[in-house]
Amino acid sequence: MQTERSPNMCLEPDGPVSELYRQSLVMRAIGTPFVADLLAAVDRQLENAPQTATLIRSWGANAASSAIAMRINAAFHALARQGRVPPLSALYAGEHRRFDEAVALALAAHDGFFVDWLRQVPQTNEVGRAAALHAALMVLARDHGLDFELLEIGASAGLNLNLARYAYDLGGVRAGMATSPVRIAPVWQGAPPPEAAVVVREAHGVDLHPLDVNDPAACERLASFVFADQPERGERLGHALALARQYPPRIAAGNAAEWLATQLREPQAERRHRVVLHSMVLQYVDAGDRAAIEAALARAGQAASDSRPLACIGFEWDARRERVELRLRSWPDGRDHILAHCHPYGASITWLKG
Repeated sequence: MQTERSPNMCLEPDGPVSELYRQSLVMRAIGTPFVADLLAAVDRQLENAPQTATLIRSWGANAASSAIAMRINAAFHALARQGRVPPLSALYAGEHRRFDEAVALALAAHDGFFVDWLRQVPQTNEVGRAAALHAALMVLARDHGLDFELLEIGASAGLNLNLARYAYDLGGVRAGMATSPVRIAPVWQGAPPPEAAVVVREAHGVDLHPLDVNDPAACERLASFVFADQPERGERLGHALALARQYPPRIAAGNAAEWLATQLREPQAERRHRVVLHSMVLQYVDAGDRAAIEAALARAGQAASDSRPLACIGFEWDARRERVELRLRSWPDGRDHILAHCHPYGASITWLKG
């Protein structure tokens, strides 16, 4: 085991900066010091789990886009919640700060567990992102005044399909369902979004491996992807899961590109606004499926009209993975612009225009 360092020491590693170390710096910059310290310790202690170390290195240049750091962080959180490594659970409970000791013990004892977690695509389904998605829908509601039909790709457990059932404070503009137990109030910069009512008539989603909100193991997996030093996110997730059990999201299991093409070929009701949603999904979609999604949108866009408009709202990293953009594209008017820059989990929104 490598020497324990103070978790507050920002020492440069020897040699090239690893993805785990780089992400630890990112986590510290966005205000999640516990995750930052954990990832730095994992980077130092990784050789205690040879299979895990080999798998992480095999990702190479794709480590960032595959969210390797978030996968390993969630695996540690899951293990701590299970209580299988007492020093690790004690670390998460705030009983000590010996990150390297707890991390090394966990890696050495549960190499296979970490390998299994790393091979599964992250399942955050962060409802905090619904604030940005809802704000974009408010722009469309102001401009068109129509009710919505939502189609979400990469829907996970479908929590954001219930976005109309959440309560929002968007730069002082109250929106959504005021009595909702799911309350989302991101730090807002810039002008507020337009005050326009969002009415969702239908909402459908797809995911390769959708999570069942009635499955305790699936709910535990979602909870593990919440950062341990952000308990308010965990509480909000619990409320969103309870709401989803009351209003079950309609999610299909399947390939996003194929499903979307099929959905967009279905007749669209008169005076109904069809909107495709995706949030932090495209990085997991291969180039072929991305092209197929764009082709399906282009075909549907050509058929769009003022009484049957189409839009696509994306909450994704920019091409250089430097910031998250809230992007709105719509047909038949051909609008395509960035509405806002956002925190990756929706904690803050800088509104640009709408």
